[in-house]
Amino acid sequence: MIDISELRFDEKGLIPAIVVDAWSRKVLTLAYMNEESLKISMEEKRTCFWSRSRQELWRKGETSGNVQHIVSITADCDRDALIVLVDKEGPACHLGTDSCFNDPVYMNEGAEDFTFDGLYELLEDRKEKLPENSYTTYLFRKGLDKILKKVGEESTEVIIAGKAEDKAETIYEIADLAYHVMVLMTEMGITPDDIRKELSKRHVIDTKIKQEKMTE
Repeated sequence: MIDISELRFDEKGLIPAIVVDAWSRKVLTLAYMNEESLKISMEEKRTCFWSRSRQELWRKGETSGNVQHIVSITADCDRDALIVLVDKEGPACHLGTDSCFNDPVYMNEGAEDFTFDGLYELLEDRKEKLPENSYTTYLFRKGLDKILKKVGEESTEVIIAGKAEDKAETIYEIADLAYHVMVLMTEMGITPDDIRKELSKRHVIDTKIKQEKMTE
């Protein structure tokens, strides 16, 4: 751990704070802190910034209710910028969007940009619009029983491929299973964040058990 005194604030006494969702790792916003707001953030375990436009302290969520609970704060190698991991309540942007970063400036068409969050957003869109000639639309129209049946079938396919020790086929079948599980999640309103948070709880428990065993 480094001390606040080791950080390099600019000539106005500010340091940029890049706020990142602790669960999805999505960049939420770029704000600024001074020494006082940083101390408040650490003491209250929620983000407090310095508003350059209003020239005053600004606790995120003070009026909107969209509080950002701090998980960690990390300085870069030059110690003149911070990454603030948060567990957020509600959207980060004043426009009501999840993140302040929504307007593409450049996109390399040849680069792959797959994420499970992106797939989930696509599935949500499919469920809402139900476009024709879409397998996903077919599943949503058939309903929960059909989706559960497909999850069961794909689970069996993973077992068969794994038992055969066929790595390529197992990867293929796991991808099929992951897709159908995410369709199930979308149908039931379970988000990737819900799963990440559940896994995080188990990681904490697993780490605690491991530490206890090491002290025995």
